[in-house]
Amino acid sequence: MTSKTKAPAAGQIRIAVDIGGTFTDMAAFDESSGELLFGKALSTHGELVKGIQNTLDGAGASVKDGNLFLHGSTIAINTLLERSGARTALLITEGFRDIYEIGRVNRPDAYNLFFSKHEPLIKRSLRYEVSERLLADGSIYKELDEDAVRVLARKLKEQNVEAVAVLLLHSYRNPAHEMRVKAIVQEEIPGIFVTASHELSQEYREFERVSTVAANAYVGPRVSTYLGELETHLTEQGFKGDFYAVQSTGGLFPLDDARRECVRMLESGPAAGVIGAQAICEQLGLGDAIAFDMGGTTAKAGVISEGKPLTTGSALIGGYEKALPIQIPMMDIFEVGTGGGSIARLEVGNSLRVGPQSAGSSPGPACYDRGGSEPTVTDANLLLGRLDANNFLGGEMPLNLPAAQRAMKNKVAGPLAMDPVQAADGILRIAVTAMSHAVKAVTTERGLDAGRFTMVVYGGAGPLHASAIARELGIKNVLIPFAPGYFSAYGMLFSDLRYDYVRSVFRKLDDVSFDDIEAIYAGMEAEGMKAIGGSAVTPEAVVIERAADMRYVGQEHAVTVDLPSEFFRNQDRQAIKKHFDDLHAVRYGTSAPREPADLVSLRVTVLGRMRKPPRQAVAEGTEQPAAYALRAHKPVYFRGSGFVSTPVYKRPALRSGNRINGPALVEEHASTTVVQPGDTVVVDAFGNLQISVGAEK
Repeated sequence: MTSKTKAPAAGQIRIAVDIGGTFTDMAAFDESSGELLFGKALSTHGELVKGIQNTLDGAGASVKDGNLFLHGSTIAINTLLERSGARTALLITEGFRDIYEIGRVNRPDAYNLFFSKHEPLIKRSLRYEVSERLLADGSIYKELDEDAVRVLARKLKEQNVEAVAVLLLHSYRNPAHEMRVKAIVQEEIPGIFVTASHELSQEYREFERVSTVAANAYVGPRVSTYLGELETHLTEQGFKGDFYAVQSTGGLFPLDDARRECVRMLESGPAAGVIGAQAICEQLGLGDAIAFDMGGTTAKAGVISEGKPLTTGSALIGGYEKALPIQIPMMDIFEVGTGGGSIARLEVGNSLRVGPQSAGSSPGPACYDRGGSEPTVTDANLLLGRLDANNFLGGEMPLNLPAAQRAMKNKVAGPLAMDPVQAADGILRIAVTAMSHAVKAVTTERGLDAGRFTMVVYGGAGPLHASAIARELGIKNVLIPFAPGYFSAYGMLFSDLRYDYVRSVFRKLDDVSFDDIEAIYAGMEAEGMKAIGGSAVTPEAVVIERAADMRYVGQEHAVTVDLPSEFFRNQDRQAIKKHFDDLHAVRYGTSAPREPADLVSLRVTVLGRMRKPPRQAVAEGTEQPAAYALRAHKPVYFRGSGFVSTPVYKRPALRSGNRINGPALVEEHASTTVVQPGDTVVVDAFGNLQISVGAEK
């Protein structure tokens, strides 16, 4: 199954493909004509390259005409979560074999009798100590025993190890020993995937560093092999352009870097969606927005504050209680296991649960008629009239309503002695509550008031639930952007080349030498400029951004503060301190302007600005939509009102200035927007649906 729009004329085409848990999406931009092309197909797990080609074929796109291929995928994060990675060994400084397992010795859920800590990706029998030691300043305390490393490498070869992670203490100060260990392993085991911690992170914290390098080694062979297969396939199809992967920051980096530093792709698709939301904010002059993405498997939320996406220097993968930290720059995104394919089931005591298990693309929801027998969120929407069985994906993928009814009755409604419609409504209420937690995690828990943000909602399933989630959170304004069903792929077209660097410094702000700090920043900036200069594409401009991790003296953890370069040119300690105090007050509700502060780490982001697709205005219309924009009236269920005869509008036929009062449905090829009773929709000049959320009824 695929979808397509009019193919652009042959030219210099930038192709972006995002693989999700249920669908593979494609967006392409013809740089000569400015035309856009979209495609969607079911993901083919186990044969991801096949799913990509299916999407391209169905949309009428040819990679022969492409000059850039941009790619985001869930393969890295899925490999971690499924624990399906390589047989990996860890080489670590003598005496520190168990820091990966010990972790931070935190117990986040003190009263949970069934609590269990994180499980390392590398079992203890494959963790080996290396005879060497550096001091905290990077000087050598004990020389590396190269002969012992060589013997150990031969042992790893005998044990059929597929990947090796190297973490030596204080290598962020001096990587010489790590570099030598990596070289010896590669000499003894040609072709093996080897990764060293300094290549991924040059910050302190040994547990977070070892967790990051272990994760990169664990997913490396699988991700690297997949990217290689995709590159080969594209070449065989006649692609002669350049291949870039999307990082978890939303930035682009070359394929060779992606194959070495696979862990940087963990949140590539969701990050690209936030970049797309940022582009819309720039267009409309919105400073603050919540980017909310609901696909077939998960729902994700990120924040744009003062026009910039919020990022973080580390993330916990796998949930807070059992999570493994990944210490690399990434978009600050929170994810919950609730999507259109999330399965509804009864557990102990006939309690109804929704997700995180998903029907995925195979067999998919019961209504997909591909063998699925479990009711899902998509089945619930179909039963409530919010999806049209004959017009799903423009009619290319008919849905089986009786199959959805049977699944709902057999698995949920029957055992609970409920009407299937009531059961479906209950499933959506639970799903909406779960998804609101993702938004709270990136707003309320960061000291931000979600109610003052506009929520930009996308993903194939997002517009179905946008208004309900907004009501749950007290959000008054919702925006459904252009092409929401392809939005993560579309967002990649707005991504820039990006390189992030960080150096831990540990200096008191009051005592720091600005000459020393400037030298560190300049070194990182030069490294980034060199990387941009070595890229196959030439950006339109290069932008350098500076930041610092800061904390009050005596604190353990730091916050990242964006700092204008003029603060350093003017050697303005007071301005730096005030920026930190203000951000600390936002994050924690308090600050201490009279307390001294530490500079913990310095950060640089180097961006190579790429040409962006045009954001064309739609034709102007009247307040009342044209008659041809109304496709039908159909019964749709709304809580408190039951089934209501509801107008169904064709989104491509709507014009700027059109106004629609709820209840209503707005259908397009890959998504449907539910307009609740009391809501009002206005189509803006660029075709976005601006929803004013009414009061709960």
